[in-house]
Formats: sequence, C-alpha cells, structure tokens
Amino acid sequence: MPHVTLIVNPRATAVDERRAALVEQALARHADVVVERTQDRGHAMELARGAEDADAIFVFSGDGGFNEVVNGLGPNSPPLGCIPGGGTSVFPRVLGIPADPVAAAEHLVRSLVEHRFRTITLGRVNGRRFLFSAGIRLDAELVRRLETGRSRDGRPGDAAAVAALAKVVAEQHGRFGPALEADGLGRVAFLLVANADPYTYLGSIPVHIAPEATLEGGLDVVAAIRLDGRHIPGLLRYMLTGRRKPRFVLTRHDVDRIEARCDEPLPLQADGEDLGDVTEAVFEAERGALTVLS
Repeated sequence: MPHVTLIVNPRATAVDERRAALVEQALARHADVVVERTQDRGHAMELARGAEDADAIFVFSGDGGFNEVVNGLGPNSPPLGCIPGGGTSVFPRVLGIPADPVAAAEHLVRSLVEHRFRTITLGRVNGRRFLFSAGIRLDAELVRRLETGRSRDGRPGDAAAVAALAKVVAEQHGRFGPALEADGLGRVAFLLVANADPYTYLGSIPVHIAPEATLEGGLDVVAAIRLDGRHIPGLLRYMLTGRRKPRFVLTRHDVDRIEARCDEPLPLQADGEDLGDVTEAVFEAERGALTVLS
C-alpha cells in the first residue's frame, strides 16, 4: 500500500474532528496514512516539507491551506491531493473534485492507486506561489474585506461576498482610475492574474474573467483601463460570463512573466490570501511545477 501524509487544517471552515476522521478512514482503505494537524498560520508549509518522502500528500483544508502546502514543496515533490474543507475551496472545484470531503478523499486516493496524475503550472508573485489566482487592487481589496468580516463575524456568506464587491466598486465610483503600470498593457486601474478558469467563485457563482486560462498553460492577465459608472455593468457581465469583453478591458494570454509598478502601495492577494500592500509585483509562471491528483 502507498504511504501518504494527510495534513489537516482544524481551523478551516468545513473541517471538524468528525469529518477529519471520516476523511482519514477513506484514505486508509487504500493507503497507510500519517495525519498531521496545523497549529498556526504557516505551519502547513513546514509540514509539507517534512512529508516529501511520502507517496502522496493530501490536504484537508481551504484554499489558504492548499496555498501554504505548495509554498512548502520543493522540486520532485510527491503528488498533491486537495480535499475541500474551506468555505469556497476554489482549487478542488477547478479540478472537478467532489465537494463532499469524504467523497473527495475516496476519489483522490483512487486516483493515486490508479496512477491518474496531472502536471500543472504554478503561478508566483513576488516569490509567493499561487494555484489559481492573484491580483492587485480590486480583488485584493475584496479579499481583505472578506477576511475582516471573517475575523469579526465568522465566514461571510454568499450575500456578504456580493455586498462587499458592490461596496468596493461603489466606493471607487468616479475615481477608480489608472493606478499602476503593467508590462504590455500600460496604465491600468487594477490587475487580475489567472492560472485557471474559473478565476474564483462568488459563493456558488463561477467568475470567468480569463476563460482561456488553463492549469497546464502560462498565466492569463486581465486589467481595466479605468472604472466609472458606465463601465461597471459591462465589467461585471464579463467577469461573470467570460463573454463580450468590454473595450476598456485589456488581456494577455499564456504569459510567463509580467511586472507591475504601482503609483502608491496597493493591496495584493494570491489564492484568496491577503499579502499586504505592494508598490511592485512580479508575476511568473512555473510551468510543469506540480503533480496533482484529480
């Protein structure tokens, strides 16, 4: 039987002891399992480094835990299986993994036994790896507000996410002008960098801002020259459908590197994690960097 490590994030939204035990049991029917639990922020990186001699690493967490694990892995790391345990869990959804964590564990461990692997690109921004998305200003500000709401009121629901997005856009109404310079695009109001489609989810709604992005390709970049009242409906329609790209939206497809320089410190996010304010950001594609179970 293969020897695998299961990294559990007990603080993830949909993770509790009962579900963790059921996930472990599902894996144990096909593999010898060592269970590790994260203690605090950043611990999953350390646990991932210590598990690189396993035949596979499974992670029961939300996207923040998946992100930490890939940032702890080195070259020639074992296959990674991401079991959805967060409020959104974008990455498993992109891969088509079942939403139920026990069903996901059973699906992924069968993939391991049957040698069904997928080699994907990882994004990197200022040295921080990301699995599916990163961005400056618009989506990063939304991530920051949702994190604030989570720390105050628990996990924000779908309505709270939509309301937060509307508030971010409304507050910038009339003054959401160019604030950074991006290679190949020029002066833009914000920058979104996709490693996959969908870019993210607003509750149950997929956000298709870069419909051509694939996990096996390079990075796709989407930016807007500016935003005002007449632009917002077209932008939101495009973000939710991936169709009818407005003229003020600029894109680049399948790139390996893009640099951005901000007029002033602006928020940066990667995989839904607030990385603070930056004045410069370098986005790069690590092609063929990770083997995943799917």
